[in-house]
Amino acid sequence: MSGDDRITLEELRYISVFHSITGVTAYRCIVDEENNRLIFLVSEGEAGKAIGRGGRLIKLLREALGKNIEVVEYSSELEKIVKNLFPGVNIEGISVRERNGVKQVIIKVSEEDKGAAIGKGGKNVKRARLVLNKLFGVDKVVIR
Repeated sequence: MSGDDRITLEELRYISVFHSITGVTAYRCIVDEENNRLIFLVSEGEAGKAIGRGGRLIKLLREALGKNIEVVEYSSELEKIVKNLFPGVNIEGISVRERNGVKQVIIKVSEEDKGAAIGKGGKNVKRARLVLNKLFGVDKVVIR
């Protein structure tokens, strides 16, 4: 892993609250100050349990922490976590380029999935960049 893999005390506190409410152990918590959200990375197959029936546990977390909550299934493989970051989006290809010390991930999606992949105001691309930067040192995420 070439990202900044140090976990801060703030992240540890969030992980602890997440576990006490959901019963699921988060691998990481990534703080997105700009969008007042926390992105929790959980083991594969654990997202549904962490979210709870009808999003019940996410609502409790949102109230307890005062932030928007997102749950993403973790993978140590870049391609797999990219797919987990864009649920419901048909990804046709993923490539990684490094130029002048800038590492970028290019995600090829079908024309009809572009809007869903980018998200309102670029929200999904920002989430992907934050997560991929922390875990893999990715500087830029491009949807094509």
